[in-house]
Amino acid sequence: MNSALNQEKIRVGIIGVGFAGEASLKGFKKNPNVEVVALAGLEEDRLEYLSKTYAIANSYLSYKDLLQRDDLDAVSIGVPNHLHAPIALAAFERGLHVLCEKPLARTSAEAETMVEAATRANRVLQVIFNHRERTDVQTLKRYIDEGKLGNIYYAKAYWMRRRGIPGAGTWFVNKNTAGGGPLIDLGVHVLDMALFLLGEPSILTVSASTYNELGTRGVGINISERKSGVGSAYEVEDLASAFIRLSTGGTLLLETSWATHSSAQDDYGVVLYGTEGGAEIRVKNYTTENALHIYTDIAGVPADISPRTSGGNFHVAVVDKFVENILSGNWSRFNGSEGLRRARVIDACYTSALQGREVVVEA
Repeated sequence: MNSALNQEKIRVGIIGVGFAGEASLKGFKKNPNVEVVALAGLEEDRLEYLSKTYAIANSYLSYKDLLQRDDLDAVSIGVPNHLHAPIALAAFERGLHVLCEKPLARTSAEAETMVEAATRANRVLQVIFNHRERTDVQTLKRYIDEGKLGNIYYAKAYWMRRRGIPGAGTWFVNKNTAGGGPLIDLGVHVLDMALFLLGEPSILTVSASTYNELGTRGVGINISERKSGVGSAYEVEDLASAFIRLSTGGTLLLETSWATHSSAQDDYGVVLYGTEGGAEIRVKNYTTENALHIYTDIAGVPADISPRTSGGNFHVAVVDKFVENILSGNWSRFNGSEGLRRARVIDACYTSALQGREVVVEA
């Protein structure tokens, strides 16, 4: 490992050959400051396919073998949630920077070990929150920062599916390997979007409920999903809702599901109410076209504004920021603390739901 990064390109290893791994791989291959050196993944057919498709010379079935290479500067982790912490810790031991798929870890305790290890090693730890890189989210963020919504006192973030449990019997529905259901899977994405737009307020308390009424009945399974499996019964929630109190005096309602008897398709977004205006980003089935709507007054008359937004750089933007952070040399600023804050909120939600009461989020 070359901590000074004096070579021409940052040398990266990709761990995980599913959707997340390939999405990051595409981003790294597009960055002129990166050389993808090696891949690791358990699915031999996918490993071979990606190696050939993206012209990666070195491939391994075990991430441990990949980490033994001496020509790496960073790794990207796109594997089941229970492996995020052990792989990241091993990477930091090797002096590598780490880009990690969301959520940072299954629990805030695991996330803390990762942040502490990144800090000790003085290496970058960054979480893949790719949905904040949508053009409409970035546009709304600039609009908010200009003060156009005034004081935002209420927000809602949601990701709702009617039929979207990602595969029966896979690691996604196993409590140990996933850490939870749609709250930790989808909820962490829209929680990140909301907190990003709101300017990262501290979280004071949460009051949450979780339900597993449909998944345990076999309702809502997406049979087209092909995830690595553990032969697990359905062990996680299929719907979660949380009321979150913010340090600003405002509140955030978080709602997420994999399965509901509802009009939802695969819909997510944020709703913001401010003293000078309101805004909504309403995404249906991953559309990126004109999902942003702004509500305000013009000369005392209610007015609706629909900016013409489309697209977003998603994983590419995340990868570019990761590379930029490494090249900055100021690595202590990027130790994964943002991902840890999200993990603490998700943890608090699960604790609240289990205990049936409002809980304080640990600082």
